[in-house]
Amino acid sequence: MLLHFGAVACQSAIFVNGHLAGKHDGRWEAFEFDVTDLLHPGRNELIVGSKDTHDGHQSCGKSCVTHGDYTFTSGIWQTVWLEPVPPAYIQSLAITPDLIRSTVKVGAEVDGDADQIQVFVTAGGKVLSHVSGGSKSQLEIPVPNPRLWSPSDPFLYDLEVQLTDRQGKLLDDVKSYFGMRSVSLGMIDGKLRPLLNGKFVFPMGPLDQGYWPDGIYTAPTDEALKFDLETVKRLGFNLVRKHAKVEPQRWYYWADRLGLFVWQDMPSMWYPDDQPERTRKQFEQEWQTIIEQHHNSPAIVTWVPFNENWGAYDVARIAAWTKAMDPTRLVDGNSGYNNAPNYRKSPGDPGNGDFDDMHIYVGPGNPPQPSATRASALGEYGGVGLLVPGHMWPGKPHAYEMQPTPDALTKRFEKIQSCFLPLIENKGLGAAVYTQITDVEEEVNGFMTYDRKVEKMDFQRVRGANEALSTMTGGLPDDLCQ
Repeated sequence: MLLHFGAVACQSAIFVNGHLAGKHDGRWEAFEFDVTDLLHPGRNELIVGSKDTHDGHQSCGKSCVTHGDYTFTSGIWQTVWLEPVPPAYIQSLAITPDLIRSTVKVGAEVDGDADQIQVFVTAGGKVLSHVSGGSKSQLEIPVPNPRLWSPSDPFLYDLEVQLTDRQGKLLDDVKSYFGMRSVSLGMIDGKLRPLLNGKFVFPMGPLDQGYWPDGIYTAPTDEALKFDLETVKRLGFNLVRKHAKVEPQRWYYWADRLGLFVWQDMPSMWYPDDQPERTRKQFEQEWQTIIEQHHNSPAIVTWVPFNENWGAYDVARIAAWTKAMDPTRLVDGNSGYNNAPNYRKSPGDPGNGDFDDMHIYVGPGNPPQPSATRASALGEYGGVGLLVPGHMWPGKPHAYEMQPTPDALTKRFEKIQSCFLPLIENKGLGAAVYTQITDVEEEVNGFMTYDRKVEKMDFQRVRGANEALSTMTGGLPDDLCQ
């Protein structure tokens, strides 16, 4: 009997019937304990203790007493559940598509004594291929004439993995899915671009901090998680940058299913120089676990270990290490390195990774141009606000720029977006992230209010402005973009 925790902030100790089942240290990743020997017939007692100092010595993003912007949250913030499994079972899967070979590689982590795994790839209920091998081996399964995953066609294959003993008896059976897609950099018309399946598709979308007025970290329902991502699609975007937070697996499921690029941040640790042997080790262990636990999501195309020098350290090493852990995705080593915090010396541009990424508010301004080794990104821009009385968080509202009406806000957005075509076509801009999908507490620069009840711009016009980027031709007057 496995006891699962989606996430607990931040240091936790789990007791079952008065006995310690285990401890865990980390805010963002899932963990589990085998509690079989601690259970007894009838009523059982589960106690979860958690401690969260919010002092910036662990990855905490914007939930930190010293530098946090929003309401602090601690303790159990993701789902807790029990899972009965057989003595030998499939603990996890690592699924990696290979477009060059038209295959998918599947590795199963198996707990217990077993002999073989069998893997079935299906689509529309029809088995397309089947491979078997040793339970500890990585299998390569053919995917004939693969239908490629993309935001415009987020096709997902079904996957079934069976675990058997030496006599062929079925021990465990799990199901999953995968998308056939590749992510890389490549030269297009002399400019280095991010590529999906070998083609340049301009990634553009909102910053998404994933906060809620009732649950803070925790969305009220699965439908609410889906709603935010559906709204991104409605607005004509193809990208979400998950900022300073890691979501439950269901959020990534909807991104995979709906078809959105995801740039995934590692939430900042603010004080990496205090007790570095402990704090940095914890930070890196948690980042590695996050990458491993979300490896299978086709939506995730870029890892972002640091943001705006917040708690950044050894940035070039961390960027290279992240790339080595997952060479199938791009790495943005320090998004917005041009912004320097005032509480410590800034490491600045790491000079490596796959993106040269600056933040410009309101923007778009003059983002960096691509080099021979790095694509160009405008990791944050926008931030234009509007007050909506009756749908605002207590406190003084703020934004990088304010507009008086929904129409004025929409016009401002249209003007900003109209500046992107020459940046993309002539200067090689490779990606852009607008701040942000919803208001968050006192920040009032969202497309929607914090309660998700008011659309602050004309969504049809926003979508039109985004779609126009792929159809406009010719240059634009310089003064339009000032």
